[in-house]
Amino acid sequence: MDLSQNMSTADRVVRGVVGIWLLAMAVGAALDRRNVVAAIAGIAGAGLLSNSLTGHCGGNALLGIDTSGSEP
Repeated sequence: MDLSQNMSTADRVVRGVVGIWLLAMAVGAALDRRNVVAAIAGIAGAGLLSNSLTGHCGGNALLGIDTSGSEP
């Protein structure tokens, strides 16, 4: 399995910001005892932050999308 970078810098920044926002929403939902919303937002936020930190998106890899600008 190839885990090379396949995301552009702009894509990584957007995913990082949205991931942090989703994690904050998850904390707020957990405090309001909306556990299902908290779990879904937390999982989605963690996934986006993981993509942002590694620069690799499994969905992009499956679809053959490479926005990083580097040659394969």
